[in-house]
Amino acid sequence: MFIDEVSMELFAGNGGNGCMAFRREKFVPMGGPYGGNGGRGSDIIFKVDEGLNTLLDLKYHRIIKGKRGENGLGKGMHGKKASDIIIKVPLGTVITNLETKEIIADLVDKTDEVIVAHGGRGGRGNIALATRSNPAPSFAENGEPGEHIKIKVELKLLADVGLVGLPSVGKSTIISSVTSKKPAIAEYHFTTLVPNLGVVKPKVGTSFVLADLPGLIKGASLGLGLGDRFLKHIERTRVIAHVIDMGGFEGRNPVDDYHLINQELALFNPDLLKKPQIILANKMDLENAKENLEKFKKEIKDVEIIPISASTHQGLDEAMNKLSNMVSNTPKTFVYEKNDNHIVYKYEEEKPFTIKKENSTYIVTGKQIEKILKMTKFQTDESVKNFTYKLKKLGVDETLRQMGIKNGDTVKILDLEFDWEE
Repeated sequence: MFIDEVSMELFAGNGGNGCMAFRREKFVPMGGPYGGNGGRGSDIIFKVDEGLNTLLDLKYHRIIKGKRGENGLGKGMHGKKASDIIIKVPLGTVITNLETKEIIADLVDKTDEVIVAHGGRGGRGNIALATRSNPAPSFAENGEPGEHIKIKVELKLLADVGLVGLPSVGKSTIISSVTSKKPAIAEYHFTTLVPNLGVVKPKVGTSFVLADLPGLIKGASLGLGLGDRFLKHIERTRVIAHVIDMGGFEGRNPVDDYHLINQELALFNPDLLKKPQIILANKMDLENAKENLEKFKKEIKDVEIIPISASTHQGLDEAMNKLSNMVSNTPKTFVYEKNDNHIVYKYEEEKPFTIKKENSTYIVTGKQIEKILKMTKFQTDESVKNFTYKLKKLGVDETLRQMGIKNGDTVKILDLEFDWEE
């Protein structure tokens, strides 16, 4: 089964909790802190596997949860980092943040891998929290929560040449004639339900990858037929090969067919028309083909036309040699601008918190403030003081005063509620 798009929800592993412990040894005066740090939670990593050509495995694993890092222990022992989760995907996979619509990664090289959800760091034990003013802290941190993200995983095939055209123009017959690929072929529309890839070894020139895409119809770019699902695969190709039925199947006009396909390509992505194009005038063995070809050449003069007959193999060698030459002279194209990690999105700096007032309750929200809460162990008075100090340092106290908070009013952060007192 060919699956080229899957939505997923990722939960990277939380960090392990830090440990609060003290040395209690007979000949060690003023023992001091002895609690180790927690281990880091597992990252969720997407890695290219050249042996895959579909996202079928991900269809049945829509929710991925990372493992928690080990907790720190006494005697200064740190927790172990959790094992990372490796998700293997085909070459040409694009990963998008569903909430922001930003591209996280475009995996176009066989060695590519990217951390899509980062595991939380381990909480610090009280050894790490010791300072000159507080050499023996009686508190430790919880582990940092791992990242939670909803993504779309999309496969855009890496083919050198894409065959495009209306249904039943002979694309599948071409690929079955020039490669070892044997797609289903029948005398009805939409025989090809999924893209087919095959390697062409021409008599002259270098080998290249040929893609047979399901037939397009008018409105494909808007979701009609199957084209809206598979037009995206054309974005990767170096060369677009139009397959035109010169026999006039079902009374169609070859010139109109050519313009219709180009129109759908332009509506889907105008940059597609900038790619090199060639026209394979197919079914030249039919009765009206030569007459239709002459009319076609008078109308279409800016694109090279090669007459072929996929069923009789007429002209196929010449066509494949020409395509090989075009591929060799056309650089590879990528869907998105590349940098060292193929990551093209940027996080915008967020406000550390926002405060909303509801009657006498002040609700504080924000990723940074919520992370501080989750990493606080409310076990001792000192840990509570450390939490309130962090709030003050971020400016929460000052903002609450500016909003007119009074003694006895309630401050709420997630599930924690406390009364305000000056």
